[in-house]
Amino acid sequence: MTGTVRWGVLATGGIAAAFTADLLRMPDAEVVAVASRSAAPAEAFAGRFGIPRAYGDWASLAADEDVDVVYVATPHAAHRAAAGLCLEAGRAVLCEKPFTLNAREAAELAGIARERGVFLMEAMWMYCNPVIRRLVELVRDGAIGEVRSVCADFGIAGPIEAGHRLRDPAAGGGALLDLGVYPVSFAQLLLGEPDRVQADALLSPEGVDLNTGVLLGWDSGATALLSCSIESDTPLTASVSGTAGRIEFPRGFFDPEGFVLHRAGREPEECTVPGPLDGFQHEAAEVMRCLRAGRTESPLVPLDGTLAVMRTLDAVRDRIGVLYPAEVTPV
Repeated sequence: MTGTVRWGVLATGGIAAAFTADLLRMPDAEVVAVASRSAAPAEAFAGRFGIPRAYGDWASLAADEDVDVVYVATPHAAHRAAAGLCLEAGRAVLCEKPFTLNAREAAELAGIARERGVFLMEAMWMYCNPVIRRLVELVRDGAIGEVRSVCADFGIAGPIEAGHRLRDPAAGGGALLDLGVYPVSFAQLLLGEPDRVQADALLSPEGVDLNTGVLLGWDSGATALLSCSIESDTPLTASVSGTAGRIEFPRGFFDPEGFVLHRAGREPEECTVPGPLDGFQHEAAEVMRCLRAGRTESPLVPLDGTLAVMRTLDAVRDRIGVLYPAEVTPV
């Protein structure tokens, strides 16, 4: 594939709008189609962004031969169905985080993509951010020695009213999948899949987690202390500590502009990575780079890493007692 990459957008909510707006600022990307469950929202979205084709069903978008890649931005519980439909039709897919409701669904999508040789990537934009990529390079090169602890939090102020998607079990609600996926992904980017998972949480009357604390452990001796909340506005910071120094991220670690590197005997170092892209453009650029190179997976957001994060999220939900309706086997 060369030249302009043609995108389809599946869903018309806030995240779909933000992603589309960023795509439209990229000269090598074109948004050619949008789909929703009904015609009216798709047509309104198309009119807002100047998209030529609007579909009132997902299948029509999946079947559109002029679409090179589909961005799936539905609620969590629909990711498996939406992404699977597109993959089965041979469309490359960028699927929003959390990738799916659980590791079983994630493995199913990865299996379809690999069997058919179709590109698939989780929209973990944090992994594509050049500042995060610089963090990984420094840690890999031993700038702070052996990593011993990771701390990260992601919380938003409540209250979240009953009936909101964040408190709806059928939509995959709760703090963990919506927000906690970032701290978990941050820790596993540096340390891989943990050997031990501990967690505690405050649950809502509906049975989703409102406030969750997670402790991950590795046989290396490293630990990660992570938290997420839809009841409190937390600092949204992160830090990585090693045997020879530490790295600290200010508020907004998941979309950082820089960090501070602390090493013994040296002045703190401000690390930034200026560039022409911002926001969701980093992950869009990675998708397009992979498609042009004929890749079916991204080395920045590999499927095996996504599956490992989903297994950890499953383990956390097992510890805190959160089970979604779609996971309950009918008697």
